[in-house]
Amino acid sequence: MTAIQVFTTTASEESAAQIAEALVAARLAACVQILGPITSTYRWQGAVETAREWLCLIKTEQRRYAEVEAMILELHPYDVPEILAVPVTAGHAPYLAWLKAAVTEED
Repeated sequence: MTAIQVFTTTASEESAAQIAEALVAARLAACVQILGPITSTYRWQGAVETAREWLCLIKTEQRRYAEVEAMILELHPYDVPEILAVPVTAGHAPYLAWLKAAVTEED
């Protein structure tokens, strides 16, 4: 199993909660933590912008990434949402076992 953490930011707490609930309900994520509000400063369409956002930290497996990305894109309000995945290189073995079980479809 290769665990990953996927990051996405949204414009509202409600949007973040919708994404989190959908991913966990579909067994695409074991857990989604929502942090915020946070302040993001970024360049968009030639201008420097600042926005209040909510950050979703999505725990899943690499093999589920394409499905996670597809669901985020389906639910996300932004034209070009941040969707970044980083590998988990080490972790507490019982937690990683729980993560794997949580994103494994029941037979």
